[in-house]
Amino acid sequence: MDLRSLRYFVVVAEELNITRAAERLNMSQPPLSSQIKALEDELGVQLFIRGKRRLTITEAGMLLYRRARQILELSEETRRELESMDALAGTLRISLVEGRAPYLLSRWVAGFRSEFPHVTVELWNGSGDDVLERLLRGLADLALLASPYNAEQLDGFAVGREPWVAMMSISHPLAAAEGEFVPLHRLVGEPLFIPSRRSRVDAIRSWFAEVGAEPLIAGELSSYLDAEALAEQNAGICIFPMTTYTENELIVKKIITDSERQIEYDLVWNRNEKLPELGREFLNYVRDCMEEERRGLQTYRMPKKEYLPPEGTAFL
Repeated sequence: MDLRSLRYFVVVAEELNITRAAERLNMSQPPLSSQIKALEDELGVQLFIRGKRRLTITEAGMLLYRRARQILELSEETRRELESMDALAGTLRISLVEGRAPYLLSRWVAGFRSEFPHVTVELWNGSGDDVLERLLRGLADLALLASPYNAEQLDGFAVGREPWVAMMSISHPLAAAEGEFVPLHRLVGEPLFIPSRRSRVDAIRSWFAEVGAEPLIAGELSSYLDAEALAEQNAGICIFPMTTYTENELIVKKIITDSERQIEYDLVWNRNEKLPELGREFLNYVRDCMEEERRGLQTYRMPKKEYLPPEGTAFL
């Protein structure tokens, strides 16, 4: 009594007609009839009473039908469980900075989970320094942050870039100026809120030095939401990465030019620790996605308008 014989028997018991059962099983009638007769001979009981037009199931047949359904359902459940054991599963922990990083990451997570539905994702969002600390403490498998990063501690590769912009209230005088660009020298003397990362503060001071000025720093921040709130209330102008996808009708963003700067986002991991299999698979998936994007084959939703700095633009 094997699983195939039981499947045949269940279908015949449900149809009570050899012709219809054979059609349902996509086989001819004679071998099906032979299988049922062989099953009866093996068990030593009569399972059906054969009439001219239909079959009648016996009491022994009803018992076997109930047991056969249970056996087949258990067999299928066991098969699914065994398959899931071979499937990629577990929790992927990723720390990331605010701004554009969540939009970059979300399309990869969506595609990765469609291929590996048993994977869960744990995301943690914070400043660049906090993201780096969590990665080095082993609280994250991967991190998505803005360059630069310490190549002695981390391995990684670039996954995106965008320009630096001046975020301001719609009521600010510079917001009314024509065009989507503002030269750096126009920001001299304006109260500025800038990212709090120490390397970033020093870089912005050096940037203003190129136009012979010192930035008027009104405050430092690590959150894009804080930057939006300050700009919205006209507390000052926020210098921040563009983060194209976030729209706010109370804020105007102008790309800073003369001289223009861009920021690079990197997907990184601790080079001194072995990366879990799940993390390695995710990195491979991201690389494949980026190659498809390079070839124009991406399937994710693109923004209506996306500005990318010209090649060769200096990084900040």
